[in-house]
Amino acid sequence: MAWNNIGFLLSLGIVLLAVTTLVLTLVSSKWTTKPLLIIVLLISSLTNYFMNSYHVIIDDSMIRNMLQTNISESMDLLTLKQVLYFVFLGILPAYLIYRTPIQYQTFKTEIFSKLKVILISVILITGSIFLFSKHYTSFAREHKPLRYSTNPTYWIYSIGKYISKTYNSGPIVVAPVGTDAKVTRSEGSPRLVIMVVGEAARADHFSLNGYSKKTNPLLEKEDIINFNQMFSCGTSTADSVPCMFSLFDREDYSYKKGITHENVLDILKHTKKISILWRDNNSDSKGVALRVSYEDYRTPQNNTLCDTDECRDEGMLVGLESYIKAQKGKDILIVLHQMGNHGPAYYKRYPDTFKKFIPVCKTNQLEKCTQEEISNAYDNAILYTDYFLSQVIHFLKGYEGSHQTAMLYMSDHGESLGENGVYLHGLPYFMAPDAQTHIGSVLWFGERMKKNIDVKKLAQNKNKAYSQDNLFHTLLGLFSVETEVYDKKMDITHP
Repeated sequence: MAWNNIGFLLSLGIVLLAVTTLVLTLVSSKWTTKPLLIIVLLISSLTNYFMNSYHVIIDDSMIRNMLQTNISESMDLLTLKQVLYFVFLGILPAYLIYRTPIQYQTFKTEIFSKLKVILISVILITGSIFLFSKHYTSFAREHKPLRYSTNPTYWIYSIGKYISKTYNSGPIVVAPVGTDAKVTRSEGSPRLVIMVVGEAARADHFSLNGYSKKTNPLLEKEDIINFNQMFSCGTSTADSVPCMFSLFDREDYSYKKGITHENVLDILKHTKKISILWRDNNSDSKGVALRVSYEDYRTPQNNTLCDTDECRDEGMLVGLESYIKAQKGKDILIVLHQMGNHGPAYYKRYPDTFKKFIPVCKTNQLEKCTQEEISNAYDNAILYTDYFLSQVIHFLKGYEGSHQTAMLYMSDHGESLGENGVYLHGLPYFMAPDAQTHIGSVLWFGERMKKNIDVKKLAQNKNKAYSQDNLFHTLLGLFSVETEVYDKKMDITHP
């Protein structure tokens, strides 16, 4: 049995080599062979690094994340180890290919040679699968996730899939949604709601949810409703953020549907009675805030609270008074998109005054740190988020006399911290651990708002399983907006 397994593993290597040869042969020519091989080597060296170091999957979703990553986030991922991978597995082999002369023959001879290579590759693939058919049958059934780790075939496939999902044959047309929306509340003071979109905050590292470290000392003192069974729509910002604001639930959402349909912010805007502002201290809104007021708070030009590491989330609160004052008599929704717990450089995500849990991992090469050091750095960032959310609540309390106030916090996704060798996030949803999908989420109401919300019943449902699918309808409910696309049963505030 052992020798059969060795034979199967050898055949698996032969099949992967033959598949790669087959793919490259189909697209190779006098003008493309060297450029294609060089590109494949350079990209494969980097994908190899990320797969080996963080155990991430380079699928179409991850490719979208990479393309939407800004320079600052990219620098957080840069390590000496990554450079060495790139040099020794990418640049040096690519240079050898560049320097190697290739003798091309006549067109007819080249076609014949190409057909021979294709035929030999097909024979090797089919022969290996035939000889070890029982092994391949069980392997394909029991170890499907392993195909995501094949390099370079899977990232090449993923690029094709990304292009197919992303680009249309014509210009993008955004379909209107909820144009019948209207605010049904006729009396009472205007509503002021701050929605905080968190970053990579997993639920099981909130002391509100029973975590042993006191990561939420300030929120524990506030009259909040903590949803301890909240789950994300995706495992990355590029997926979760547009999905959570869209009409579609996780099962029905796709990137194309997201970019070709208006979202809940558009519907609120349709009422003409609600002012909307998006402030961003992360990469961007991932297309959600394209048609509402948007302000970038990642740089000192707007954010007055920046240090040597980065601009801080609490800087997004500075100057909001002026915006609120200018929206006389109107309801207001302010969305604050946090830097939060963006990895792998967790130690940069909080000021030094929040370094409570020590020792911390002070490198972006997480595999060099102990589990405790990684966890401590991550938990200090959660502690800073706790402070930031308490500051948001304190800010809203200042408007108790003039507005009905509320704060809703919901992280975009969770984060793996080295459990079973997996780091960061972005695994395909079906195989992602709870650490990447079980997220932190809390809700706070001001005294005036409580008069219009059944807070007791809502608190009774705090242990109920919710997801980001509920956000669309909950935001509409918070502003008493009626529209044909509003589903009261999906509104968390109407239990």
